[in-house]
Amino acid sequence: MNTSTSLNSPENAASNDTALPPVVASASALKQVYPISRGPFSKPDQLQAVGGVSFTVRAGRTLAVVGESGCGKSTLARMVSLIEKPTGGALTIAGVDVVGADAKAHHALRQKVQLVFQNPYGSLNPRKRIGQILEAPLEINTDLTAQQRAQKARGMLAKVGLRPEHYDRYPHMFSGGQRQRIAIARALMLEPALVVADEPVSALDVSIQAQVLNLLDDLQREMGLAYLFISHDLGVVRHIAHDVLVMYLGHTVEQGEKNAIFEKPLHPYTQALLASTPGLAGHGAQRERIVLKGELPSPLNPPKGCVFSTRCPHATARCQAERPPLENIMGRQVACFEINNLVNP
Repeated sequence: MNTSTSLNSPENAASNDTALPPVVASASALKQVYPISRGPFSKPDQLQAVGGVSFTVRAGRTLAVVGESGCGKSTLARMVSLIEKPTGGALTIAGVDVVGADAKAHHALRQKVQLVFQNPYGSLNPRKRIGQILEAPLEINTDLTAQQRAQKARGMLAKVGLRPEHYDRYPHMFSGGQRQRIAIARALMLEPALVVADEPVSALDVSIQAQVLNLLDDLQREMGLAYLFISHDLGVVRHIAHDVLVMYLGHTVEQGEKNAIFEKPLHPYTQALLASTPGLAGHGAQRERIVLKGELPSPLNPPKGCVFSTRCPHATARCQAERPPLENIMGRQVACFEINNLVNP
């Protein structure tokens, strides 16, 4: 994807300000383990989809979570958007502990975090008019009158670049890009602090992707929104994100500011991801082609040591026996025993 001429690029404002924006969401050693049945007389297997991820998302900033299919990024999105409860670790949203929250607190939290789905064709009820779709969150969660709900819905349509007459139309009358604008409008009706966007532009044409990403960027600046942005497209991430979390087999392998990671990726897996992405080959010093051997290991039987050791060209015996912790290296966190040798060969 080449959007360099038409796509706004977010500024790393926090790095220039002495006062950091408030924390909207934070996670510490967040885990999600699913029991997998092996039959009525066998002990279930344990599938570890997320194996201990930590992060912080601040107001007005975007944390992008990247990695190949099966790395656990969508599972992470479901936990943060309160669809699934974590099986371990801590998760805090708007200052409230999600894991220990009772039913009443959990219901209130659902208004603070909203989700934008990947497929704009399947996320809107085809039997409902657009006005009804936008007003539904208000009808369930607020005491606004019908007139007030309609007024707010029409105002949100204008905010996402749609016209007043669209209020009475049905989803099938809109293009994919327009439908995703409607989905974004619905997510913002309750004025959330955090929006979880799970591959929000991957189903759209490239020309439309830039428009929707620009819209997300404009809304973030206007409303001070925090985004958790899930994507496999590093070209998109390079333009929309402030910070990047790289996942592999449920674990964080590198995490830090977007510019630092894209200019000089340190972890071998991050290097391989960036080197294999069309359009990014000309950026940064480390862009020689890296071919990863083998397949992604099964989360039912992950490697004993470093989760990337079975495919890493620099793996040693220690990598295969021990799991490296995240360490602060060159302004970001990296989980690699060989990082010093890679940085200073």
